[in-house]
Amino acid sequence: MAEGPRVPDVAVVVVTYDALPWIEQCLTSVAGTPTVVVDHGSRDGTVPFVRERFPEVRVLEQENLGLGAGWNRGVRETESRYVLLLNADAWLLGDALERLVAFADAHPRAAVVGPRLRYPDGRLQRSVRGFPTLWRLATEYLFLRKLAPRTQALNAFYAGGFDHDEVRKAEFLMGACLLVRRAAIEEVGGLDEEYFLFSEETDWCYRFRQAGWEVVFFPGAECVHVGGASHGGRMYREILRGHLRFLAKHRGPREAERARKLLLLAMRLRARVFRRERAALARELADWLASGSAADLLER
Repeated sequence: MAEGPRVPDVAVVVVTYDALPWIEQCLTSVAGTPTVVVDHGSRDGTVPFVRERFPEVRVLEQENLGLGAGWNRGVRETESRYVLLLNADAWLLGDALERLVAFADAHPRAAVVGPRLRYPDGRLQRSVRGFPTLWRLATEYLFLRKLAPRTQALNAFYAGGFDHDEVRKAEFLMGACLLVRRAAIEEVGGLDEEYFLFSEETDWCYRFRQAGWEVVFFPGAECVHVGGASHGGRMYREILRGHLRFLAKHRGPREAERARKLLLLAMRLRARVFRRERAALARELADWLASGSAADLLER
């Protein structure tokens, strides 16, 4: 009996929204690999550019319901054993994709494998992260981690003391570039689309780990991620909302409410300490945090 067509080892999913500055480098780095671009309403010419420059890439357009919704759509449109979720402002270096797949094949309990990230100038971009807790939010937003950034006690959010130079099991990894095992996705489900832009990978990694899977940092593959841009207004608000949603979902509404009060204190302090635009942003965020309970803010 003849065998059916072989399932590809890996497919790539990229979600775009006004991605012209970096999308060419991104897609060039995965050329030759089945790739799906899910566009969320770009107005800068991203869609026609991708269709003309990369005719082999499948482009899907949908309403912008958040990054997780875009990733889920792309995953559903592929059949490979692994899916590489790649930010539109990120690109793989050398044979990073082959290295990630080989590592995942050798570690069958790894649901997620992430490479070492670098900024475009070559600096390390810290990608190993710790799940939000009240204490970790305090060390981040009250600047306590500045006192001892290389310690786990004051900088567990960013894996203080870890130089990103060896394989390590992580709580979660920054979502700029993640190789995800389809068998793990089929067991725990896709990304939670209640998260709009931040913390969706945090929640996903938490669920993988709860189900007995591993999340692994692998420095033998590297990826450039532009990132680093400051998020003003709504985007920074979504960072805070993501923290509250994660805690409400996994630690309960009381913990989320405690986190809201802590973050409110932090933003009010920042409004006093910072100047000009940063102070104005802190005041805006404090006003939002003061406008209702954590449950209220998550319903809006």
